[in-house]
Amino acid sequence: MIAFLLSGILLGLSGGLAPGPLLTLVASETLRHGARAGIRVALAPLLTDLPIILATVLLLRPLTDQALPLALLHLSGGLYLAWLGLQGVRFQGAELESTAPTDSLWRGVIANFLNPSPYLFWLAVGTPTVLAAWREGWPATAAFVVAFYGLLVGSKVLLAMVLGRARHLLRSGGYIVLMRGLGLLLLVYALLFLRAGGRIWLA
Repeated sequence: MIAFLLSGILLGLSGGLAPGPLLTLVASETLRHGARAGIRVALAPLLTDLPIILATVLLLRPLTDQALPLALLHLSGGLYLAWLGLQGVRFQGAELESTAPTDSLWRGVIANFLNPSPYLFWLAVGTPTVLAAWREGWPATAAFVVAFYGLLVGSKVLLAMVLGRARHLLRSGGYIVLMRGLGLLLLVYALLFLRAGGRIWLA
């Protein structure tokens, strides 16, 4: 059980802190709307990953030799991230809101659903690990899952809290530059997803 606990900690922490669309969106929403908005985005995997795991096991595994589903996933994710990125690039320094917008959570949910990384992770790493842990017993499975999501979500929540305390210092031109930089970063991710989807489609 200890081995699966350590695996969950390592994978969760690395996944939570690794640069990616969801982490960027957590930072962007926190700086724009406050820590509550960033925390809502950070909680998105708790809503999205169960369907992703089921889809991975039931749908994606039989289709691993077919490029079209994976290509469409990359292309859809790229288009959505491009839309989010353009919003950031066009940011004009609007007044910071003191409350979280109601759609922050759903922005994170959509971004995570259209991000190929969770599907690929559960297809290549997560599902085999859970199955191996289940063979050892439910405590090992629970240890892996709890540790993984505790660190995956917790690290992003911590980031939102830290940025939330600093956001009031970012009312100057530097704030606008930072928001536009985050938008550009999302556009980079969008291009990477679109390129990957195009390559898979044309392969």
